[in-house]
Amino acid sequence: MSPSTRARILISVGALSMVGTLSVVANAKEYIKGDRPQQRGYSEAVITEGGKTVWLAGQIAIVDDNGKSLAGDFEGQARQLFKNLDRTLQKTGGKLSDMVQMTVFITDVRYGDRLTEIRREVFGDNFPGSALITITALAVPEAKIEIQGYAVIGGK
Repeated sequence: MSPSTRARILISVGALSMVGTLSVVANAKEYIKGDRPQQRGYSEAVITEGGKTVWLAGQIAIVDDNGKSLAGDFEGQARQLFKNLDRTLQKTGGKLSDMVQMTVFITDVRYGDRLTEIRREVFGDNFPGSALITITALAVPEAKIEIQGYAVIGGK
Protein backbone atom coordinates (compact mmCIF):
# COMPACT_ATOMS: atom_id res chain seq x y z
CA MET A 1 0.00 0.00 0.00
CA SER A 2 1.44 3.39 -0.96
CA PRO A 3 1.92 6.13 1.67
CA SER A 4 -0.74 8.33 0.01
CA THR A 5 -3.30 5.49 0.10
CA ARG A 6 -2.53 4.90 3.79
CA ALA A 7 -2.97 8.63 4.51
CA ARG A 8 -6.37 8.66 2.77
CA ILE A 9 -7.52 5.64 4.77
CA LEU A 10 -6.39 7.20 8.07
CA ILE A 11 -8.10 10.46 7.24
CA SER A 12 -11.31 8.63 6.35
CA VAL A 13 -11.24 6.61 9.57
CA GLY A 14 -10.57 9.77 11.59
CA ALA A 15 -13.47 11.57 9.94
CA LEU A 16 -15.81 8.66 10.66
CA SER A 17 -14.79 8.66 14.31
CA MET A 18 -15.33 12.38 14.51
CA VAL A 19 -18.80 12.20 12.96
CA GLY A 20 -19.81 9.54 15.48
CA THR A 21 -18.60 11.65 18.38
CA LEU A 22 -20.32 14.77 17.11
CA SER A 23 -23.70 13.10 16.82
CA VAL A 24 -23.52 11.97 20.46
CA VAL A 25 -22.83 15.43 21.91
CA ALA A 26 -24.75 17.58 19.45
CA ASN A 27 -26.32 20.79 20.74
CA ALA A 28 -24.83 20.72 24.25
CA LYS A 29 -24.43 24.35 25.28
CA GLU A 30 -24.15 26.12 28.58
CA TYR A 31 -26.13 29.37 28.89
CA ILE A 32 -24.96 32.03 31.35
CA LYS A 33 -28.15 33.82 32.36
CA GLY A 34 -29.00 36.86 34.42
CA ASP A 35 -32.24 38.55 35.40
CA ARG A 36 -31.96 41.55 33.07
CA PRO A 37 -30.70 39.54 30.06
CA GLN A 38 -33.50 36.97 30.46
CA GLN A 39 -36.06 39.78 30.63
CA ARG A 40 -34.68 41.24 27.39
CA GLY A 41 -34.38 37.90 25.59
CA TYR A 42 -30.63 37.27 25.46
CA SER A 43 -27.98 35.34 27.40
CA GLU A 44 -24.93 36.97 28.95
CA ALA A 45 -22.81 34.23 27.38
CA VAL A 46 -23.17 30.89 25.62
CA ILE A 47 -20.41 28.34 26.16
CA THR A 48 -19.69 25.69 23.53
CA GLU A 49 -16.81 23.34 22.95
CA GLY A 50 -15.87 21.94 19.55
CA GLY A 51 -18.44 21.76 16.78
CA LYS A 52 -18.68 23.54 13.48
CA THR A 53 -18.89 27.35 13.59
CA VAL A 54 -21.18 29.02 11.07
CA TRP A 55 -20.77 32.75 10.47
CA LEU A 56 -24.10 34.14 9.25
CA ALA A 57 -24.11 37.20 7.02
CA GLY A 58 -26.55 39.97 7.81
CA GLN A 59 -30.00 39.07 6.53
CA ILE A 60 -33.23 40.98 6.05
CA ALA A 61 -36.75 39.86 5.13
CA ILE A 62 -38.89 42.25 3.12
CA VAL A 63 -41.16 39.60 1.55
CA ASP A 64 -42.79 36.56 3.17
CA ASP A 65 -42.70 32.97 1.93
CA ASN A 66 -45.58 33.72 -0.46
CA GLY A 67 -43.89 36.76 -2.00
CA LYS A 68 -46.10 39.25 -0.12
CA SER A 69 -44.41 42.52 0.74
CA LEU A 70 -43.54 43.07 4.40
CA ALA A 71 -42.62 46.75 3.88
CA GLY A 72 -43.47 48.72 7.01
CA ASP A 73 -44.30 45.54 9.00
CA PHE A 74 -41.63 45.11 11.68
CA GLU A 75 -43.22 42.03 13.27
CA GLY A 76 -43.71 40.32 9.91
CA GLN A 77 -40.11 41.05 8.93
CA ALA A 78 -38.74 39.77 12.26
CA ARG A 79 -40.73 36.53 12.11
CA GLN A 80 -39.79 35.91 8.46
CA LEU A 81 -36.17 36.74 9.21
CA PHE A 82 -35.99 34.06 11.92
CA LYS A 83 -37.53 31.57 9.45
CA ASN A 84 -34.92 32.55 6.85
CA LEU A 85 -32.05 32.21 9.34
CA ASP A 86 -33.34 28.76 10.29
CA ARG A 87 -33.40 27.74 6.61
CA THR A 88 -29.86 29.00 6.12
CA LEU A 89 -28.69 27.04 9.15
CA GLN A 90 -30.47 23.90 7.92
CA LYS A 91 -28.34 24.12 4.77
CA THR A 92 -25.27 23.83 7.03
CA GLY A 93 -26.66 20.91 9.02
CA GLY A 94 -27.94 23.02 11.90
CA LYS A 95 -31.01 24.85 13.10
CA LEU A 96 -31.93 28.21 14.60
CA SER A 97 -31.39 26.97 18.16
CA ASP A 98 -27.70 26.48 17.26
CA MET A 99 -27.22 30.27 17.19
CA VAL A 100 -24.92 31.38 19.99
CA GLN A 101 -24.55 35.08 19.13
CA MET A 102 -26.50 37.61 17.09
CA THR A 103 -26.21 41.26 16.28
CA VAL A 104 -29.59 42.83 15.59
CA PHE A 105 -29.99 46.15 13.82
CA ILE A 106 -33.39 47.89 14.09
CA THR A 107 -34.47 51.19 12.57
CA ASP A 108 -36.60 52.34 15.51
CA VAL A 109 -35.81 51.93 19.21
CA ARG A 110 -39.52 51.26 19.84
CA TYR A 111 -39.17 47.88 18.05
CA GLY A 112 -36.96 46.55 20.86
CA ASP A 113 -39.75 45.35 23.15
CA ARG A 114 -41.58 43.57 20.32
CA LEU A 115 -38.32 41.92 19.26
CA THR A 116 -37.88 40.63 22.82
CA GLU A 117 -41.35 39.04 22.72
CA ILE A 118 -40.67 37.41 19.34
CA ARG A 119 -37.29 36.08 20.51
CA ARG A 120 -39.00 34.49 23.53
CA GLU A 121 -41.38 32.69 21.16
CA VAL A 122 -38.57 31.61 18.85
CA PHE A 123 -35.87 30.58 21.36
CA GLY A 124 -37.82 29.64 24.48
CA ASP A 125 -35.60 30.20 27.49
CA ASN A 126 -32.15 29.61 25.92
CA PHE A 127 -31.27 32.75 24.05
CA PRO A 128 -28.14 33.49 22.03
CA GLY A 129 -25.88 36.24 23.25
CA SER A 130 -27.00 39.43 21.53
CA ALA A 131 -26.35 43.06 20.75
CA LEU A 132 -29.25 45.30 19.76
CA ILE A 133 -28.30 48.38 17.78
CA THR A 134 -30.65 51.12 16.63
CA ILE A 135 -29.68 52.73 13.33
CA THR A 136 -31.32 55.29 11.06
CA ALA A 137 -31.66 53.02 8.02
CA LEU A 138 -30.61 49.74 6.44
CA ALA A 139 -29.24 49.21 2.92
CA VAL A 140 -32.75 48.30 1.70
CA PRO A 141 -35.04 51.21 2.72
CA GLU A 142 -38.08 48.96 3.37
CA ALA A 143 -36.16 46.81 5.87
CA LYS A 144 -36.82 47.49 9.55
CA ILE A 145 -34.53 44.78 10.98
CA GLU A 146 -31.33 42.97 10.03
CA ILE A 147 -29.65 40.12 11.89
CA GLN A 148 -26.18 38.66 11.56
CA GLY A 149 -24.79 36.04 13.86
CA TYR A 150 -22.86 32.90 14.68
CA ALA A 151 -23.97 29.34 15.26
CA VAL A 152 -22.13 26.32 16.60
CA ILE A 153 -23.36 23.01 15.27
CA GLY A 154 -22.52 19.71 16.94
CA GLY A 155 -20.37 20.99 19.77
CA LYS A 156 -20.53 20.10 23.41
